[in-house]
Amino acid sequence: MEAGKFKQLPLKDQIQWVWLEGEFVMDIRYYNFKVNLYLVRDFYIEVFYHHKEDRVEKIEILDRDSNRMKFYADQVKLGKVA
Repeated sequence: MEAGKFKQLPLKDQIQWVWLEGEFVMDIRYYNFKVNLYLVRDFYIEVFYHHKEDRVEKIEILDRDSNRMKFYADQVKLGKVA
């Protein structure tokens, strides 16, 4: 699945697809969220989990210009993906 199609899926379908197809890379704490980073085929996905509410708040394709990159870069070397 390409990134554009993934973005169009409803949240529950995104969750299922990441769960079935993704490879967990790491997690970080970001404000009120635990953000799990997954590699899914040829792009990285961030899953924002709100632990107090016990739910996935949102799922986003990793933006390489995001402020969160410094948290990931300190802990793991992210390879280039197609």
